[in-house]
Amino acid sequence: MKNDNLNSRRTFLGSLALGAAAGSLTLLTSCKEEAATETTAVAATTPEPETLHEADEWFKGVKGKHRIVYDGSEPHGGFPIIWNWAFYLSNNETGSPDEDVTAMSVLRHNALPLALEDRLWEKYPLGEVFGVKDASGAPYTRNPYYEPQEGDFPLPGIDGIKRLQERGAMFCACDLATKVYSNAVAQQMGLDSTEVYNDWVSGILPGVQLVPSGVWALGRAQENGCGYIYAGG
Repeated sequence: MKNDNLNSRRTFLGSLALGAAAGSLTLLTSCKEEAATETTAVAATTPEPETLHEADEWFKGVKGKHRIVYDGSEPHGGFPIIWNWAFYLSNNETGSPDEDVTAMSVLRHNALPLALEDRLWEKYPLGEVFGVKDASGAPYTRNPYYEPQEGDFPLPGIDGIKRLQERGAMFCACDLATKVYSNAVAQQMGLDSTEVYNDWVSGILPGVQLVPSGVWALGRAQENGCGYIYAGG
């Protein structure tokens, strides 16, 4: 059953449980071709966020001798964040201070909501949409990985995104995934696609850089000396 659920979430815009504003849930089934066409239409009529033009400059913030980029394509129980923290922990244990370390997490595809603020998790029940659930099996209505609470991570003491940013970690969010998923959610909820997309962009966590696409960012990170590690499902 667990593998079936994981495979279902991996299907690009496959069966996603989406919430309406009143909290009622329906099932969205959309083929890739339709999603691509609709997303292209949204992209053609929506001005690109100004932050996208800052993306290349943002990568110049990579520093230190020890550099890694984590490819977060699935929520995977928060592991795109946990491995980031583990890189700092293990480098500290072997004598390298935070100042000599950069860990970057690229949040793309189904891991996109990890880059979004609590307001959006509640408004567009993202925990239900992306299958991010607490220990009881209930979908999260907040981002559990920004400022984690007790029980959000498998062990106590693991830093969330906010604390990791303070230590020098870098996080970026895929604009292409933002377009695709905000468009799908907007259609299911009967909302304007452009307005929902803009709402999601405005709700990207502080300090998280919007990038043209996650795969673009993974390439840029490696061009800036980061080793690559897959942190998805």
